[in-house]
Amino acid sequence: MKKLKVLTGLFIVGFFILPNNWMPSVWGMASRPPLVGSPAPEFQLENLSGVTQSLEGYRGKVVLLNFWATWCEPCTKEMPAMQTTHENLQDQGFVILAINELEDIKKVREHILEYQHTFDVLLDPDNQVANMYGVVGLPVSVFIDKTGHVRKVVKGGLLTEQSILQTVQPLLQESITEIRPLPPS
Repeated sequence: MKKLKVLTGLFIVGFFILPNNWMPSVWGMASRPPLVGSPAPEFQLENLSGVTQSLEGYRGKVVLLNFWATWCEPCTKEMPAMQTTHENLQDQGFVILAINELEDIKKVREHILEYQHTFDVLLDPDNQVANMYGVVGLPVSVFIDKTGHVRKVVKGGLLTEQSILQTVQPLLQESITEIRPLPPS
């Protein structure tokens, strides 16, 4: 009888307490997504050339973080709009960081070359940055202003040139000291 109580107790601890401490990071839910208006979580990731880049290095620019994977059809569909916007606005201080989740560098490089994308692609091989941003499901896009604050999060919706421009253009016009709420979309 005593053994049964001990086993039951261990089962309860194992079933209810341990998963709350380690399972979220395994399933890509280690934290909640950053709130609009809050500072964007800092990170460092390597690009396809092996150069480490940090979000901090883009302070003073408007940044679109786009979490994606090669197998994600909606991700691939929205990338031409991202490419066009990147080409049109990069000289005005707009940066796209396409963060690939969990995939082999060879597969990612082949995908980017096939579709001729020229925006920066970063590799998140352990899903750490995706976890920091609360990414569950793809694609997820996070718009960050010049001061490093999250201004908009788009989960699962396809980005279009128009939707990117509606978000990015007001942010490009802001000075680095002001933060205004974006108009509802």
